[in-house]
Amino acid sequence: MGQQIFNDRYRVVAKIGAGGMADVYKAIDTVLGRPVAIKVLHRHFAEDEDFVSRFRREAQAAANLNHPNIVSIYDWGSQNGTYFIVMELLEGQSLKQRIQAEGVIPPAEAMEIAKKVLSALNFAHRHDIVHRDIKPHNIILAGEDEVKVTDFGIARAGTSTMTQTGTILGTAHYLSPEQARGQEVDTTSDIYSMGVVFYEMVTGKVPFDGENPVSIALKHVHEAPVRPTELNPEVPSALQAVILKAMAKDPGSRYQSASEMRSDIMRLMEGMPIATVPPDEQETLVVTPKRTTRVERAVYHEAPRRSEKNWPAILLVLFLLFGVSAAGGWFLYDLGILSPKLVTVPKVVGKSLEDAKLDLKSRNLKIGKVRRDYSKETPGHVISQEPKAGSELEEGKEVSVVISIGRKKVSVPDVVGEKSEDAVTKIVKANLEPKYRYEPSDEAQRGRVIYTEPGPGERLPEGSAVKLVIGKGPETLQVPDVQGKTRDEAKGILDNAGLQITLTEEPSENISKDTVTRTVPIAGSEVKKGSSITVYISSGPKMITVPNVVGMVEDEAKEKLADKGFSNIEVQDIPGVQSDMDGKVISQDPSKGKQERSNAKIQIFVGKAND
Repeated sequence: MGQQIFNDRYRVVAKIGAGGMADVYKAIDTVLGRPVAIKVLHRHFAEDEDFVSRFRREAQAAANLNHPNIVSIYDWGSQNGTYFIVMELLEGQSLKQRIQAEGVIPPAEAMEIAKKVLSALNFAHRHDIVHRDIKPHNIILAGEDEVKVTDFGIARAGTSTMTQTGTILGTAHYLSPEQARGQEVDTTSDIYSMGVVFYEMVTGKVPFDGENPVSIALKHVHEAPVRPTELNPEVPSALQAVILKAMAKDPGSRYQSASEMRSDIMRLMEGMPIATVPPDEQETLVVTPKRTTRVERAVYHEAPRRSEKNWPAILLVLFLLFGVSAAGGWFLYDLGILSPKLVTVPKVVGKSLEDAKLDLKSRNLKIGKVRRDYSKETPGHVISQEPKAGSELEEGKEVSVVISIGRKKVSVPDVVGEKSEDAVTKIVKANLEPKYRYEPSDEAQRGRVIYTEPGPGERLPEGSAVKLVIGKGPETLQVPDVQGKTRDEAKGILDNAGLQITLTEEPSENISKDTVTRTVPIAGSEVKKGSSITVYISSGPKMITVPNVVGMVEDEAKEKLADKGFSNIEVQDIPGVQSDMDGKVISQDPSKGKQERSNAKIQIFVGKAND
């Protein structure tokens, strides 16, 4: 496309992608000076008047979707018979590329991605936009924890019937049963496709696969998926229930809104229970074009009777995915009109390869391609099969199996010194299970990993537990109550508590000598282990030397006694003294020089002259 310019504004720089409906180019918005992505629809769509009408209406509706998890549509239009959409340019990778590169996405991370996609869908649905083509190819992982849904520009607004018999836009692996049957779709079709995407994230596999789009579409209509926990035992049962509810064949049995499904996922992420009934405890609806079979606790598929086949619906699938062609004759043969005897495929998952061969042979089937892969299951045993158990297959056909070679070993990451939340993320990404224990540490290690068990670099089978020992800061304890204890008793108690002690004496009127009067900090205080506690030991009552106050006037005598520490002073008047001794102390008891306690009674006798 070279240096072509759209609308005299968008200059094409390079081609960055291609698909069944459009090619994608990087371009420069010459007005705003910013890079953009341009999706240029293939020219043959311009010849379809219905498609052009729908494209105009839907592009305008999608351009009004302003949400952090939806790729922004900036502009749209046509030029020389070519229709295009101008959108936000994202640096990153699609969810499909991530799955292909890493296989299984850890459940916690898968829930985070699903939560954001469902937020985008909920916003679009509330604006009467049904995406109709939710698949990991249309989910972009851009930047740090940024998730964006693209291709709303070719979604069909609302539930109009404009393309009821037109081309199905979705990819076969992610079609809802009603899309596969060519029926009207609504928001629950996006819920089903999201369930398929979620299934693929946590198992690394799509739930239904086949040799061609027709066979895949029919499996969406007729077959039940293998439970995610059978492919990945790390998937929590509650999360499995969410995925399988989203993938219910009957739209009425699915989540009825993206918000409802997102709420259950958020509860799981917060460790809270959800109301969704586990798949093995609920009734499962298996919807076929003609009838619904309700089964308790398990899904059974009746071999369809030829007289009851819904040929209009089946032929519609053929028209939608392949068109009317010579393939139609093969298709009818494949569906059973001219087919040989069909047998039910037995379950060989969990059995040894030899036992699997015998089971298949008893049904006139045989082992096909044998692949080996890592698994928690017993080495040498089957961990998956294709076709699935319960499917119908012609006699003599092959069943491919995957055999366990045991769990893959991975190295324990070095997370010593890292914050606990960062360490957990690294452990989970290494496909190991973090366990926790908190130990006292210095303040700098609070909330960080002190050491791990096993240590960094040790190799463990995937899924093994790694204990993270996390610092909780200095250990604290309460100061024991040792008041009234002897010196030696107090020292023993505080030593056992891990505290340092400093002894000092102080007089006490009420507490016996050599016993504890108090501690600093006081008993019951929170202190760090190893802190120093001051323990005060009674030296007995304080003894004070009685001063001489004879000859002093009354107030002067009382002041001097109080300054020495005496608090119990008693004054008695002595009448009839000569005038020169009036108001003065003529005697005292105890006499000067004696040693007394501070609370001892000191009597002073004050003379009073006759008037």
